[in-house]
Amino acid sequence: MFVEDINGVAYGELTEIILESGETRHGTVIEVGEGLALVQVFEGTRGISTENVKVKFLAKGVEIGVAPDIVGRIFNGSGELIDGGPPLIPKKRLNIHGHPINPYARDYPDEFIQTGISAIDGMNPLVRGQKLPIFSGSGLPHSALAAQIARQAKVFKSNDGFAVVFAAIGITFDEADYFISEFKKTGAIERAVLFINLASDPSIERLSIPRMALTVAEYLAFELDMHVLVIMSDMSNYCEALKEISAARKEVPGRRGYPGYLYTDLSTIYERAGRIKGKRGSITQIPILTMPEDDKTHPIPDLTGYITEGQIILDRGFNSAEIYPPIDVLPSLSRLKDKGIGEGKTREDHADLLNQLYYAYARGKNAKEIAVVIGESALSPEDILFVNFSDRFENEFICQGRDVNRTVEDSLNLGWKLLSELPKKELKRVRPEYIEKYYQKVIK
Repeated sequence: MFVEDINGVAYGELTEIILESGETRHGTVIEVGEGLALVQVFEGTRGISTENVKVKFLAKGVEIGVAPDIVGRIFNGSGELIDGGPPLIPKKRLNIHGHPINPYARDYPDEFIQTGISAIDGMNPLVRGQKLPIFSGSGLPHSALAAQIARQAKVFKSNDGFAVVFAAIGITFDEADYFISEFKKTGAIERAVLFINLASDPSIERLSIPRMALTVAEYLAFELDMHVLVIMSDMSNYCEALKEISAARKEVPGRRGYPGYLYTDLSTIYERAGRIKGKRGSITQIPILTMPEDDKTHPIPDLTGYITEGQIILDRGFNSAEIYPPIDVLPSLSRLKDKGIGEGKTREDHADLLNQLYYAYARGKNAKEIAVVIGESALSPEDILFVNFSDRFENEFICQGRDVNRTVEDSLNLGWKLLSELPKKELKRVRPEYIEKYYQKVIK
């Protein structure tokens, strides 16, 4: 709705719209002109007349109340409790837009976070303070993977408080019901804060919900000294809402109709992850996005990849073959993996084992492609061993089931078990002392 004859109104300012019936609706200013403001109404404009309507500008942005007992609660996209529990008595109210962490104040990520999933822990480890997105596609089980990470994740070898802030953006009612029931059934709700925004909710809420989640995460991390994992799904819905609001403001579109400031806007979300010098707490992010038509060059995954430190890519072929989680480790990457693994962090052989597994799997996949073109008879005996290794790697290491929680040591031992099927002379990326210690000695 447009409001005329106004002064001193700012972008992002909250409003109250009081109807003739006495009903009060809420909105936020998304465009300001000379004596004119464009207001996005959260509850929609149906039934609003142009007469006898009062608009009150509140001179503040969107805020959320926080308190130590916020953990275990469920909110909607407006920051209202929807779990049927008692009201939250806030210790303070925080503006949801916050600020990215000053680069000078950042501490370098160097502690391993165990997700319980071998394809991540073993091959592309997550480090405390990192931003590691999951690139998925329509119909792939990213919702199940997100819920599994949320209930299994923990900081390895640490007794500090750990919490998960889960932001579900533009999801269906069935997905919302799945997330809520999954968190309650497994007990993960006791250490989590959930924000649920349904596809039927106003688009403007989708712009607020990741910022609400991160504001709560910042409170838990930097004021209560907790380690916080923020999972946001689906960031593609966030970007679509940003595109819709941009069109309403009649802004000049950029790539594929998205606003030209999409990169900057996403960075204001992703750069709120990290560690701060002198603070015990930290924020680690796992944004999840669905790539339209599985296109990695689409603006959403493309720009996300520039801002974050790697990506975990889900593969449609693996999903069709009933391999869960369907993570393709070859194009996946964790740029900070070397900082969070090794002696004193995971295990001394982790880096060497990771490189050897990657090489052996890639060689086996390559040999498979050659066999398709010129036949299996052209493969050498060593090539056949690597082909068999790649099959076992997919079916035993990557595939593990939705309720299987492997420790990092379990994942490493399983990697050595698979490598022990290869000749010792082929293990060229592992130091001799590690071969002596683990080769054919962890087979169960």
